[in-house]
Amino acid sequence: MIMQRTRIKICGITRPEDLRAAVALGADALGFVFYPKSPRYVTPEQAAELCAALPPYVSAVALFVNATVDEVRAVAQQAPLALIQFHGDETAERCAELAAAVSRPFVRAFRVRPDTSPDELLEYERTYRAASPWFSGLLLDTWVDAYGGAGKVFDWSLVPKELAPRVVLSGGLNVQNATDAVVRVRPFAVDVSSGVEAQKGIKDARRIADFIAAVRGADAIISSENHHERPSEREQPAVPDS
Repeated sequence: MIMQRTRIKICGITRPEDLRAAVALGADALGFVFYPKSPRYVTPEQAAELCAALPPYVSAVALFVNATVDEVRAVAQQAPLALIQFHGDETAERCAELAAAVSRPFVRAFRVRPDTSPDELLEYERTYRAASPWFSGLLLDTWVDAYGGAGKVFDWSLVPKELAPRVVLSGGLNVQNATDAVVRVRPFAVDVSSGVEAQKGIKDARRIADFIAAVRGADAIISSENHHERPSEREQPAVPDS
Protein backbone atom coordinates (compact mmCIF):
# COMPACT_ATOMS: atom_id res chain seq x y z
CA MET A 1 0.00 0.00 0.00
CA ILE A 2 1.38 3.40 -1.02
CA MET A 3 1.19 5.90 1.82
CA GLN A 4 -0.36 9.25 1.03
CA ARG A 5 1.91 12.09 2.18
CA THR A 6 0.62 15.64 2.17
CA ARG A 7 3.45 18.16 2.09
CA ILE A 8 3.51 20.71 4.91
CA LYS A 9 4.71 24.31 4.86
CA ILE A 10 5.09 26.37 8.01
CA CYS A 11 4.91 30.03 7.01
CA GLY A 12 5.96 33.24 8.71
CA ILE A 13 9.23 32.02 10.25
CA THR A 14 11.03 34.84 12.07
CA ARG A 15 13.17 33.10 14.72
CA PRO A 16 15.95 30.48 14.57
CA GLU A 17 14.32 28.38 17.30
CA ASP A 18 11.06 28.22 15.32
CA LEU A 19 12.94 27.18 12.21
CA ARG A 20 14.77 24.42 14.09
CA ALA A 21 11.55 23.15 15.65
CA ALA A 22 9.69 23.06 12.32
CA VAL A 23 12.55 21.20 10.63
CA ALA A 24 12.92 18.70 13.49
CA LEU A 25 9.19 18.01 13.51
CA GLY A 26 9.07 17.22 9.80
CA ALA A 27 8.05 20.34 7.84
CA ASP A 28 8.78 20.12 4.12
CA ALA A 29 9.01 23.87 3.54
CA LEU A 30 9.34 27.06 5.54
CA GLY A 31 7.94 30.42 4.49
CA PHE A 32 9.58 33.82 4.92
CA VAL A 33 7.47 36.96 4.54
CA PHE A 34 8.97 39.93 2.68
CA TYR A 35 5.96 42.21 3.04
CA PRO A 36 6.96 45.09 5.35
CA LYS A 37 3.44 45.61 6.68
CA SER A 38 3.23 42.06 7.99
CA PRO A 39 3.99 41.28 11.66
CA ARG A 40 5.98 38.32 10.30
CA TYR A 41 8.18 40.44 8.03
CA VAL A 42 11.87 39.61 7.77
CA THR A 43 14.56 41.49 5.89
CA PRO A 44 16.67 39.78 3.22
CA GLU A 45 19.56 39.78 5.69
CA GLN A 46 17.48 38.13 8.42
CA ALA A 47 16.17 35.55 5.94
CA ALA A 48 19.71 34.73 4.82
CA GLU A 49 20.78 34.15 8.41
CA LEU A 50 17.76 31.95 9.10
CA CYS A 51 18.14 29.97 5.87
CA ALA A 52 21.76 29.21 6.69
CA ALA A 53 20.44 26.68 9.21
CA LEU A 54 18.23 24.84 6.71
CA PRO A 55 19.24 21.24 5.98
CA PRO A 56 19.06 19.72 2.48
CA TYR A 57 15.59 19.05 1.03
CA VAL A 58 13.75 21.49 3.27
CA SER A 59 12.66 24.32 0.99
CA ALA A 60 12.79 28.04 1.70
CA VAL A 61 9.78 29.89 0.26
CA ALA A 62 9.64 33.68 -0.19
CA LEU A 63 6.29 35.46 0.15
CA PHE A 64 5.90 38.79 -1.69
CA VAL A 65 3.08 41.30 -2.03
CA ASN A 66 3.29 43.63 -5.06
CA ALA A 67 7.08 43.61 -4.95
CA THR A 68 9.36 45.18 -7.54
CA VAL A 69 11.89 43.25 -9.57
CA ASP A 70 14.67 44.85 -7.54
CA GLU A 71 13.06 43.77 -4.26
CA VAL A 72 12.70 40.18 -5.41
CA ARG A 73 16.27 40.16 -6.71
CA ALA A 74 17.59 41.55 -3.43
CA VAL A 75 16.08 38.61 -1.56
CA ALA A 76 17.10 35.98 -4.12
CA GLN A 77 20.70 37.21 -4.07
CA GLN A 78 21.01 36.76 -0.31
CA ALA A 79 18.79 33.85 0.67
CA PRO A 80 18.73 30.36 -0.94
CA LEU A 81 15.11 30.49 -1.99
CA ALA A 82 13.57 27.51 -3.75
CA LEU A 83 10.16 28.98 -4.47
CA ILE A 84 8.27 32.29 -4.56
CA GLN A 85 4.69 32.95 -3.43
CA PHE A 86 2.82 35.97 -4.79
CA HIS A 87 0.01 37.27 -2.57
CA GLY A 88 -0.74 40.72 -3.96
CA ASP A 89 -2.41 42.10 -7.06
CA GLU A 90 0.15 40.63 -9.44
CA THR A 91 -1.18 39.66 -12.85
CA ALA A 92 -0.12 36.45 -14.53
CA GLU A 93 2.25 38.47 -16.70
CA ARG A 94 3.75 40.25 -13.70
CA CYS A 95 4.31 36.98 -11.84
CA ALA A 96 5.98 35.57 -14.94
CA GLU A 97 8.26 38.60 -15.16
CA LEU A 98 9.31 38.49 -11.50
CA ALA A 99 9.91 34.74 -11.50
CA ALA A 100 11.94 34.91 -14.70
CA ALA A 101 14.06 37.74 -13.26
CA VAL A 102 15.37 35.41 -10.53
CA SER A 103 14.86 32.05 -12.26
CA ARG A 104 12.63 30.63 -9.53
CA PRO A 105 9.33 28.75 -9.77
CA PHE A 106 6.34 30.46 -8.20
CA VAL A 107 3.04 29.75 -6.51
CA ARG A 108 0.12 32.16 -6.94
CA ALA A 109 -2.24 32.77 -4.04
CA PHE A 110 -5.93 32.82 -4.90
CA ARG A 111 -8.26 34.21 -2.25
CA VAL A 112 -11.45 32.20 -2.49
CA ARG A 113 -14.69 34.14 -2.15
CA PRO A 114 -18.05 32.64 -1.13
CA ASP A 115 -19.21 33.04 -4.73
CA THR A 116 -16.05 31.62 -6.34
CA SER A 117 -16.93 28.78 -8.72
CA PRO A 118 -14.92 25.62 -9.37
CA ASP A 119 -14.68 26.59 -13.04
CA GLU A 120 -13.18 29.95 -12.04
CA LEU A 121 -10.43 28.20 -10.11
CA LEU A 122 -9.66 25.91 -13.04
CA GLU A 123 -9.54 28.85 -15.46
CA TYR A 124 -7.31 30.83 -13.11
CA GLU A 125 -4.84 27.96 -13.00
CA ARG A 126 -4.90 27.58 -16.80
CA THR A 127 -4.18 31.30 -17.22
CA TYR A 128 -1.13 31.22 -14.99
CA ARG A 129 0.18 27.96 -16.42
CA ALA A 130 -0.05 29.41 -19.92
CA ALA A 131 1.68 32.63 -18.84
CA SER A 132 4.91 31.14 -17.51
CA PRO A 133 6.95 27.93 -17.41
CA TRP A 134 7.91 28.99 -13.87
CA PHE A 135 4.33 28.57 -12.60
CA SER A 136 4.19 25.78 -10.03
CA GLY A 137 0.62 25.88 -8.75
CA LEU A 138 -2.09 27.69 -6.82
CA LEU A 139 -2.29 28.35 -3.10
CA LEU A 140 -5.92 28.65 -2.04
CA ASP A 141 -6.59 31.08 0.80
CA THR A 142 -9.70 32.75 2.19
CA TRP A 143 -10.92 36.03 0.72
CA VAL A 144 -10.41 39.08 2.91
CA ASP A 145 -10.04 42.70 1.87
CA ALA A 146 -6.36 42.67 2.81
CA TYR A 147 -3.12 41.00 1.80
CA GLY A 148 -1.86 37.85 3.43
CA GLY A 149 -3.72 35.23 5.40
CA ALA A 150 -6.74 36.03 7.54
CA GLY A 151 -6.79 32.89 9.66
CA LYS A 152 -10.25 32.06 8.32
CA VAL A 153 -11.53 28.97 6.52
CA PHE A 154 -13.24 29.08 3.13
CA ASP A 155 -15.73 26.59 1.69
CA TRP A 156 -13.54 23.62 0.78
CA SER A 157 -16.27 22.12 -1.41
CA LEU A 158 -15.49 24.82 -3.99
CA VAL A 159 -12.17 23.14 -4.84
CA PRO A 160 -12.66 20.92 -7.92
CA LYS A 161 -11.57 17.33 -7.41
CA GLU A 162 -9.42 17.48 -10.54
CA LEU A 163 -7.58 20.54 -9.21
CA ALA A 164 -7.15 19.47 -5.58
CA PRO A 165 -4.11 17.16 -6.07
CA ARG A 166 -2.14 20.14 -7.45
CA VAL A 167 -3.02 22.87 -4.94
CA VAL A 168 -1.66 24.14 -1.66
CA LEU A 169 -4.51 24.49 0.83
CA SER A 170 -4.32 27.43 3.23
CA GLY A 171 -6.71 29.68 5.13
CA GLY A 172 -7.52 29.15 8.78
CA LEU A 173 -5.91 25.74 9.14
CA ASN A 174 -5.09 24.59 12.65
CA VAL A 175 -4.78 21.47 14.77
CA GLN A 176 -8.54 21.16 15.15
CA ASN A 177 -9.44 21.20 11.45
CA ALA A 178 -6.30 19.97 9.63
CA THR A 179 -7.31 16.30 9.51
CA ASP A 180 -10.77 17.08 8.17
CA ALA A 181 -9.37 19.56 5.65
CA VAL A 182 -6.90 17.10 4.17
CA VAL A 183 -9.36 14.19 4.11
CA ARG A 184 -12.02 16.30 2.39
CA VAL A 185 -9.90 18.29 -0.08
CA ARG A 186 -6.89 15.98 -0.55
CA PRO A 187 -4.51 18.77 -1.58
CA PHE A 188 -0.89 18.28 -2.55
CA ALA A 189 0.21 20.46 0.36
CA VAL A 190 -1.04 22.54 3.27
CA ASP A 191 0.25 25.91 4.44
CA VAL A 192 -0.17 27.13 8.02
CA SER A 193 0.99 30.23 9.89
CA SER A 194 -1.26 31.67 12.60
CA GLY A 195 -2.65 28.20 13.39
CA VAL A 196 0.69 27.18 14.95
CA GLU A 197 1.55 30.45 16.69
CA ALA A 198 1.73 31.55 20.31
CA GLN A 199 1.43 35.11 19.01
CA LYS A 200 1.94 36.80 15.63
CA GLY A 201 5.35 35.88 14.30
CA ILE A 202 6.15 33.58 17.23
CA LYS A 203 5.61 29.88 16.58
CA ASP A 204 4.69 27.29 19.19
CA ALA A 205 6.61 24.02 18.84
CA ARG A 206 3.84 21.97 20.44
CA ARG A 207 1.26 23.37 18.02
CA ILE A 208 3.54 22.64 15.08
CA ALA A 209 3.95 19.06 16.30
CA ASP A 210 0.21 18.62 16.79
CA PHE A 211 -0.58 20.15 13.39
CA ILE A 212 1.84 17.86 11.58
CA ALA A 213 0.43 14.88 13.49
CA ALA A 214 -3.09 15.90 12.43
CA VAL A 215 -2.05 16.03 8.77
CA ARG A 216 -0.32 12.66 9.02
CA GLY A 217 -3.48 11.28 10.62
CA ALA A 218 -5.41 12.43 7.56
CA ASP A 219 -2.84 10.78 5.29
CA ALA A 220 -3.32 7.51 7.13
CA ILE A 221 -7.10 7.73 6.72
CA ILE A 222 -6.79 8.43 2.98
CA SER A 223 -4.31 5.58 2.46
CA SER A 224 -6.60 3.21 4.32
CA GLU A 225 -9.56 4.27 2.21
CA ASN A 226 -7.55 3.83 -0.98
CA HIS A 227 -6.42 0.39 0.13
CA HIS A 228 -9.99 -0.76 0.72
CA GLU A 229 -11.13 0.66 -2.61
CA ARG A 230 -8.48 -1.33 -4.50
CA PRO A 231 -8.48 -4.99 -3.44
CA SER A 232 -5.32 -6.93 -4.23
CA GLU A 233 -5.24 -9.46 -7.01
CA ARG A 234 -5.63 -12.35 -4.60
CA GLU A 235 -8.92 -10.84 -3.44
CA GLN A 236 -10.30 -10.61 -6.97
CA PRO A 237 -12.87 -13.25 -7.84
CA ALA A 238 -11.45 -16.07 -9.93
CA VAL A 239 -12.32 -15.99 -13.63
CA PRO A 240 -13.48 -19.42 -14.79
CA ASP A 241 -11.78 -20.98 -17.82
CA SER A 242 -13.81 -20.76 -20.96
